[in-house]
Amino acid sequence: MKTLVLAMAVSAALFATARARAQTNPVPAPSADNAAAQSAAGQSLLQLENNPADWPMPAKNYAGTRFSGLKQITAGNVKNLTMAWTFSTGVLRGHEAAPLVIGDTMYVITPWPDIVYALDLSKDGAIKWVFKPHPSRASQGVACCDVVNRGVAYSDGKIFFNTLDDHTIAVDASSGKQIWDTKLGDINHGETMTMAPLVVKNHVLVGVSGGELGVRGWLKSLDTNTGKVQWTAYSTGPDKDVLIGKDFNPPYPEDKGPNLGETSWPNKAAWMIGGGPVWGWITYDPKLDLIYYGTGNPGPWNSYQRPGLNFWTCTLFARDPDTGMAKWAVQWNPHDTHDYDGVNESVLANIAIDGKTREVLMHPDRNGFMYVQDRTTGKIISANKFFPGANTIERINLETGAPVVNPAKVPQLDKTVTNICPASTGGKDWQPSAYSPLTGLLYIPHNNVCQDEEVSKVSYIEGTPYVGAKVAMKAGPGGYRGAFSAYDPVHAKIVWSDHENFPVWSGALVTAGGVAFYGTMDRWFKAVDAKTGKLLWKFRVGSGINGQPIAYRGPDGREYIAVLAGVGGWSGAVVAGDLDPRNPYGALGFVGVTQDLPDYTAKGGTLYVFALPKAGGSP
Repeated sequence: MKTLVLAMAVSAALFATARARAQTNPVPAPSADNAAAQSAAGQSLLQLENNPADWPMPAKNYAGTRFSGLKQITAGNVKNLTMAWTFSTGVLRGHEAAPLVIGDTMYVITPWPDIVYALDLSKDGAIKWVFKPHPSRASQGVACCDVVNRGVAYSDGKIFFNTLDDHTIAVDASSGKQIWDTKLGDINHGETMTMAPLVVKNHVLVGVSGGELGVRGWLKSLDTNTGKVQWTAYSTGPDKDVLIGKDFNPPYPEDKGPNLGETSWPNKAAWMIGGGPVWGWITYDPKLDLIYYGTGNPGPWNSYQRPGLNFWTCTLFARDPDTGMAKWAVQWNPHDTHDYDGVNESVLANIAIDGKTREVLMHPDRNGFMYVQDRTTGKIISANKFFPGANTIERINLETGAPVVNPAKVPQLDKTVTNICPASTGGKDWQPSAYSPLTGLLYIPHNNVCQDEEVSKVSYIEGTPYVGAKVAMKAGPGGYRGAFSAYDPVHAKIVWSDHENFPVWSGALVTAGGVAFYGTMDRWFKAVDAKTGKLLWKFRVGSGINGQPIAYRGPDGREYIAVLAGVGGWSGAVVAGDLDPRNPYGALGFVGVTQDLPDYTAKGGTLYVFALPKAGGSP
């Protein structure tokens, strides 16, 4: 999550010029009756997610598996993968998005200034249209963790996306013409938006960033046709604001009681600036008609200023998408002391446990534990470490759902506590996992990072950092800083793990061909055997990879793999933010563990697309 990469160096007053929200003329403008677009517009997302040719959501499907049913590229022939074409985005910040593919068109969004491109796949990525929303320049100075954007959403012939300065916008997928633009937050309050939306039925679901600036977290639903706000679910405050009613039935006693979002905080002044932002991933179960998402850290990091359990931060919610009302919730990290946001992905699957098929969600949490939970009730089935060096929590009590905290690793006022593992980056951060129903394994890109930390008193000033912590990060046990691991949710254990020099900050992809893909910060795009983790192929790109790889079938019938490269985000702040690598406390401590990253990569912003050679050997 966190960096305060730009350290609020950009003053909002300096950029008080009027915003000019206007789209760039389509280049060239496609006809309104484009056959492919019309065909896709007539299909529901449930139909599109089941078509292996398309990649209609950042996570491929509502279950968030990032699994492709394509199998032309296999563990046996992936070594022949070659670059088919590239596309420069023209932006040199952290590229964390997943491209979307609908029919013969790919949709790509950049970091700030949040430019959306539609690329023609029948013409090796020729530009169909460009939309430039012109977000406020001042929003760059408010973004805590680089000016990233994690992707666009598609539904019924429309593309939906968020801008850093708190607008959600809908454009026509065929022409790029704006349909609506809704302003949802205020950068002067510390609010920004970096997450990828999710569309469920007629709801565009979007959340806010800014946990390090004392925002009050929320998730909102917007009407797909008009952009009108349908409901807002806050992460803190009274039940009426959190949308908790008579049907709320959490599985554990500590999560029950009236108005816990108020009473678990010292006072209203604390929960109104208490964090709990919603900036990560949302998944959806159409059968249960429930959405699942996690809330972020409480503010400030100095937990002595907010005694209590601090509901509903670091919490998994299950909600009705039509009303926003909460069905149940589980707080993973009560009274969070380490910045362990709960926003990481929750992947849905049906797996056999003890001879019985269970409908579960799998969540690799920042605290280093993999939660396997019943997605009907929320009850935790298993919770074991996927980050072997985790020491802040001794175990998860399956009877209460609460972590058993190691008191020796709780940060102390004005005193340095050493070797806190995982660091505030978590065992993993936002970078999403992939699940293969063929192997039954969850593929986790993650960190091996620990930290030394000291907390101190901090005052709240609207729109500025509200942290109260001094952090220096370092490599975890073993000396490596990242890993790509396969986790067996049935037996609750790691099956294999490939170590990397730097934190693995890209998303994961796994295919029916038995291949898993991920990128590294030192510029490698890799393919490994999904069963064994054996390295099968790698390709060196121009900049470190923080993007999310996807697979699709092109108009020529071939399987393609695509990924955005462009180092940045919290992990790449030392490069993207031009920070001093000699200062170990830079980027909220992340520079301490990535001081040598500038020796391996420079800034970038390029889409890379790969395929097997055509018959005759041409790319």
